Amino acid sequence: MIKPGSVEEILNTAKIEDIVGEYVTLKRRGVNMIGNCPFHNEKTPSFTVSPTKNIYKCFGCGKGGNSAQFLMEHESYSFPEALRHIAGRYNIEIEETVTSRESIEERQMLDSLFIVNQYARDFYQKQLFETDEGKSVGLSYFKDRGFLEETIRKFGLGYAPGEGKLFCKTATAAGHKDSSLKKLGLSTSYGKDFFRERVMFTIHNLSGKVIGFGGRILKKDVKAPKYINSPETEVYNKSRVLYGAYFAKKSIRQNDECIMVEGYTDVISLHQAGIENVVASSGTSLTVEQIQLVKRNTPNMKIIYDGDTAGVKAALRGLDLVLEQDMNVKVVLLPEGEDPDSYLQKLGAADFKEYIDKEAKDFILFKTNLLMEEAAGDPVKKAAMIKDLVASIARIPDPIKRSLYIKECSHLVKVEEEILVDAANKVFKKTFKQEQKNKERFRSDSQRQGGDGGGRPGDNQEDNSASAIPKKEAVQGNEFQEKDIVRLLITSGGEIFDEESKTTVAAFIVSNIEEVLDDFDNKQYERIVRECMQMLNDGKKIEQKHFINHWDDEMAQLAITLLHDEFEYSTNWKDMWEVELQTQPMPEQNYVKDSISSINAFKMRKIDKTMAKNQERIKTAQEEKDDVKMMKYLRIQQKLLAIRSELAKAGNTVILK
Repeated sequence: MIKPGSVEEILNTAKIEDIVGEYVTLKRRGVNMIGNCPFHNEKTPSFTVSPTKNIYKCFGCGKGGNSAQFLMEHESYSFPEALRHIAGRYNIEIEETVTSRESIEERQMLDSLFIVNQYARDFYQKQLFETDEGKSVGLSYFKDRGFLEETIRKFGLGYAPGEGKLFCKTATAAGHKDSSLKKLGLSTSYGKDFFRERVMFTIHNLSGKVIGFGGRILKKDVKAPKYINSPETEVYNKSRVLYGAYFAKKSIRQNDECIMVEGYTDVISLHQAGIENVVASSGTSLTVEQIQLVKRNTPNMKIIYDGDTAGVKAALRGLDLVLEQDMNVKVVLLPEGEDPDSYLQKLGAADFKEYIDKEAKDFILFKTNLLMEEAAGDPVKKAAMIKDLVASIARIPDPIKRSLYIKECSHLVKVEEEILVDAANKVFKKTFKQEQKNKERFRSDSQRQGGDGGGRPGDNQEDNSASAIPKKEAVQGNEFQEKDIVRLLITSGGEIFDEESKTTVAAFIVSNIEEVLDDFDNKQYERIVRECMQMLNDGKKIEQKHFINHWDDEMAQLAITLLHDEFEYSTNWKDMWEVELQTQPMPEQNYVKDSISSINAFKMRKIDKTMAKNQERIKTAQEEKDDVKMMKYLRIQQKLLAIRSELAKAGNTVILK
């Protein structure tokens, strides 16, 4: 277990904008930064990063947290794994204590998978560069493709020898378990090497760790697949990985565009030629998770197809998912018989780049022209083609974009725009209704399982709906005032309330409400106030980071929600118009006035609640004709009214009779 001191040092050192910025394109907005949420599909950015508070919060799906929680949610790391990742990034030495056997075994298992994969990568690369077989077969193949040694080493290319058990023998001799080799698909159930006589392509996750391999056979006329890949494991999920994404993510953000190709060698060739914003789906149909990997960095995708019309038609059928994610997609068709690698070698980097920029066609219009050629002269085929186009256009979430595509397609296919609009709307409504049913089913399933449809980092809950938004619970009783008090404790508890006595905001608030803590309507708010009381008694300073990094996930999430305001004071008032607040400090510095106002409002609500209960006692005494009790309760009511009037006067509040 990582010692608390190390945990605190790691979380305090980590800069949230650095960690999140590796995965999400952030833009400055005032004191905060915004971007598209990586956890649900959205068109308008609602994902906010606060460098000053060192937290993130999405106002769409509700997810939020610190740097470690972001990595836990995004990379499926455990809390210790997230801490180790951050520690490695900032060169922090970790101090650890003895932890539970189960935790150690789980961590060691995952670590061992990464270690074995790294060992395999080094083994295959050593075979490539240091053995006669590797040099004559594998290295000559890569050099024939024009790959430089620097590129070969960067991408972890290698060679798996033909000897049936060489890797397994070498790996087990080095201390790696046979069970790990089998789990990772590096050995067969019979103890033989899974990859044999193949050039090897290493697959990395977004953090650069080795998670799997692809192997290409070079022999011809053999009854074996051209490519074989590692199986899915705890560290490798094919639908969530794009080949080359680790090397491309920075360039994708810089160029605001992702180039999608089909194969490993295409990625490597383009990258070596300076076109680094390139990834590959590795011959599989694109998944929603893969598309969202791209969308986190850019909404613009350019797909390059080999010059094979039949293959392009097959691939286009699976691209409606890209439109659903509101991506801007362009298609480039290479000359017949060419692929990105071969055509790049033929033209050179500069001319190839010019070609793909010039020949890039909008996806919908490209599809329209392609299908029209196929349906030429055949009314039945043309009708089917138009339905196909309408179905694709209806997938686009943006109504303005849908309308423009329909207008353009109406012109191309020579069908009245109103007919296409009507057809597209029918498809869109049908799809929308189905999505709503799926969302409701997901929420119902989550509620039956005790969840809320959102999930916390580390819960291992899987969100099956890209836009599943947690429902807001109704506020009960005096919760609003209680929440405001807790907000002040978390955001400003350690600030000085009174300079002369050095009383803190937390001390002022707690001293005013400790006698009525048992009457709190929201028990979670009560817990936070009691924890602040204990911290004050122990002489500890109340700081935001204490709650942000709290061991209790519910308390940490509440703190993050209260610390992040969906709306903020625009810096343009001062920077552009030279207009500043005249009657009060800036919102975040207004804790003294806010504390007084909040306490008054809180007491008012509690007095109202007490008066309502006392009024019931008066009514009961009247019905029972108990004059003694009735007079007693009437005196209490008068006293409560007097207190209420004083509070209203102090808070400049108008009491409605």
